[in-house]
Amino acid sequence: MEQDQRILNRITEMVEDERRLRAAVASGEIDSDTEQQRLGQVERELDQCWDLLRQRRAKAEFGENPDEARVRPEGQVEDYQG
Repeated sequence: MEQDQRILNRITEMVEDERRLRAAVASGEIDSDTEQQRLGQVERELDQCWDLLRQRRAKAEFGENPDEARVRPEGQVEDYQG
């Protein structure tokens, strides 16, 4: 599914963003407060992407239209363990 691959690509990009942020704080390019703020944003978006992908796969598995899956609010998917 093309849409699933796009979601997976976005997840990969965000994981790379996390690595860059951690490297930037380790090298002194940014302070830890900035890192934590940016990491928080990335992690919340990652949770949403994983949740959306899980929804799409579940719908496909049960014969439903995966395109009906929707991004849910951050608070609903926070700390998703995929």
